[in-house]
Amino acid sequence: MDIKLYLTKKKDTVDKALERLVPPAQKFPASVHEAMHYSLFGGGKRVRPILSIAAAEAIGAKTADLLPIAGSLELIHTYSLIHDDLPAMDDDDFRRGRATCHKMYGEAIAILAGDGLLNMAFEVLSDPRRLKAIPAARLIAIIKEISSASGVFGMIGGQVVDMESEGKDVDFPTLEYIHTHKTGALIRAAVRVGALYAKAGQRQFMALTHYGERVGLAFQIVDDILDITGTQEEIGKDVGSDIKKGKKTFPSFYGLEESRARALEVADKAVQALKDFDRKADPLRELAKYIVNRVN
Repeated sequence: MDIKLYLTKKKDTVDKALERLVPPAQKFPASVHEAMHYSLFGGGKRVRPILSIAAAEAIGAKTADLLPIAGSLELIHTYSLIHDDLPAMDDDDFRRGRATCHKMYGEAIAILAGDGLLNMAFEVLSDPRRLKAIPAARLIAIIKEISSASGVFGMIGGQVVDMESEGKDVDFPTLEYIHTHKTGALIRAAVRVGALYAKAGQRQFMALTHYGERVGLAFQIVDDILDITGTQEEIGKDVGSDIKKGKKTFPSFYGLEESRARALEVADKAVQALKDFDRKADPLRELAKYIVNRVN
């Protein structure tokens, strides 16, 4: 299959769903809505919502009613990027090839824009209209999955350990914790949410869980590599920031070549987790390869 064409079509579908979910940029108070739009529609690849959609498709589900839920994953991801870029965190000036949200709108509005996106995600998830297509118990399970992945036992926990580890000689289990929580938790949740929506059986659900865990780790290993080998034009942000901040990464433990080999190995294990799925899971298989071979 043509994964680039698949990604282009799904990104367009997700973007249209996001446009319906968020208030217009001009809506009062415009400053925060403009900032939300600026970051949300600033060139993201929509990997998380697309993974969720592809997981549901792998089980044979129609995904029109999944789109708002998949969109909520992107709202949460975008909020995390806005906050991650703040001076109190990673202090980055560029994101996706242009100024970060706080550089454009100031720190206060950037914080509130991130807060707005996070809260809006749960407004979307808890909207009674979701119950027209998804039974209440399954919707609650989806909300629990996303909230856990976003919280202190997921993304936030990984961010905390990441910040507290800067400049320290941390061990590999600590690095693995950071990667599987700060980045991997929401990617894993995206796949599991698609499986929950599609009423996956237990074996299917566990296989997709294993896939999501491995794809999430591969994604972050590649990010570590690109921070060294990429250019600002390719990755859309400053390169070498991990080294400047004294962060431990896969290349700092294993070097570039071994890190590449490990990323490929983890992505291959993700594909192997889908061995009992038919061709409907091909988008997931190709997504694993795309994630490990990407240049931004």
